Amino acid sequence: MLYAIISEDIDQSLEKRKSARPEHLARIQILRDQGKLVIAGPHPAIDNDDPGPAGFTGSLIIAEFDNLEDAKAWADADPFVAAGVYQKVSVKPFKKVLP
Repeated sequence: MLYAIISEDIDQSLEKRKSARPEHLARIQILRDQGKLVIAGPHPAIDNDDPGPAGFTGSLIIAEFDNLEDAKAWADADPFVAAGVYQKVSVKPFKKVLP
């Protein structure tokens, strides 16, 4: 089943994001290589693809996991969690309807 991992950043998270980004992306690339990743990316803090020093307000990952517990465990092990980037992470089942 698909699950949405919706994360909200702490204020001024950009430097912490930068330091943990390589490990964060490596884990997501594993999901992609396994054919389990639907989409992943950050939410820019301003209406621009490159928010510069404004940084980001959170992230969204939609991927396939065996069950909700596995999706939560994967989200809890994210390097951004360990680095203190996220203030809140929600994991919810997701039903793709379109396209």
